[in-house]
Amino acid sequence: MSTPTLDQARPLMAALADELAAVGAIRTGPWAKAFGGVPRHLFVPRWFGQETNDKGITVWREHHGATTADGLFAVYRDQTLVTALDPDTAEQVDDTAWTGIPTSSSTLPSLMAGMLEDLAVQDGDRVLEIGTGTGYNAALLSARLGEHLVHSVDIDPALVHAAQDHLSSAGFTPQLVPGDGTRGYPTGETFDRIIATCAVPAVPAAWIGQSRPGTILVADVALGVEGGLVRLEVDEQGRAFGHFTATAGRFMAARSEARTYAVPQRPQHAAETGTWPSSVTAADVRSHYPFRLLLAFYLPGAEIVYHVDDSGAMALQIQGPDGSWARLPLVGDAVSTVTYGGDPGLWTRVEDAWRWWNGSGRPSHDRFGYAREADGAAHVWHIPDGTRWDIPV
Repeated sequence: MSTPTLDQARPLMAALADELAAVGAIRTGPWAKAFGGVPRHLFVPRWFGQETNDKGITVWREHHGATTADGLFAVYRDQTLVTALDPDTAEQVDDTAWTGIPTSSSTLPSLMAGMLEDLAVQDGDRVLEIGTGTGYNAALLSARLGEHLVHSVDIDPALVHAAQDHLSSAGFTPQLVPGDGTRGYPTGETFDRIIATCAVPAVPAAWIGQSRPGTILVADVALGVEGGLVRLEVDEQGRAFGHFTATAGRFMAARSEARTYAVPQRPQHAAETGTWPSSVTAADVRSHYPFRLLLAFYLPGAEIVYHVDDSGAMALQIQGPDGSWARLPLVGDAVSTVTYGGDPGLWTRVEDAWRWWNGSGRPSHDRFGYAREADGAAHVWHIPDGTRWDIPV
């Protein structure tokens, strides 16, 4: 099919808005109107779907969004659409497929809707968006508030240019600029609302500096093992207090380079030390997002990776910033046996967290608060009883 007209796409736009309302992502009329009125297909003319090719390789297959009926329907499903790959890791394996690490996407619409509702915008609010991406989120904000109140910044000038074209085709001209969004908006203006569609390890000082008393900030904070969306309100002293939101989702990490990610520097792994029977399995860690978030509080600086041994068996591995590691197989007879190297306390803290989480009634992620002090120090706490963990920054 040729590029669809707005009239052809309108039923799909309305259906998407209805679907997002049905699952509770859209909770108010103005956002239902925005999602029902902004044509997503204009923002994703090209995207990549993940699949396994005939050689058994996991690849990103190129699609041209709305050139077929199936493509148009895909654009209006509640799914994330990857729109760019890291050129340093992308390798073309056939005419329309690449391997590589995604660097930009059109976010899952239900996640976008939940974040926009959590932002609690009011008429007249000035909004800063960190991470322009395709421009679709800026279009939704423009439809809700008016384009003159929407400002957006992205590290990649090419993405900003493409987003401007997408927005123009949809009838919007918000203020877009290229730049490092972790440093805020280049003109130094202040905003009533700040929303970030990239993950940061801590709330940047620049965002607080461009806030006013009462500014609401919604962002993905990456804490190592896990992270999540926080909704914070800035006070007169420049402190930001809030909580992890019921809307769950993660974003690609903020980049310091326009098109690629820096290679992380990790310490040399410790030699294998021993094994012991564990009360926690890999399935326990993988199955419970709130528990992984809690692990990030217990194990600052650690991360989860997947280890494949010489036989091809896969295990979940937690590795610490000092080179210590602990792993449990995903399947087989030894799923309750932990193998470790270096500090054995790395896994005992996992077991401590498991006991605390179960003993506290398995609290959901939105039962944890998050605070950033004026000096940048951060902590989290269990809202019902005040149990607190300091977060390194």
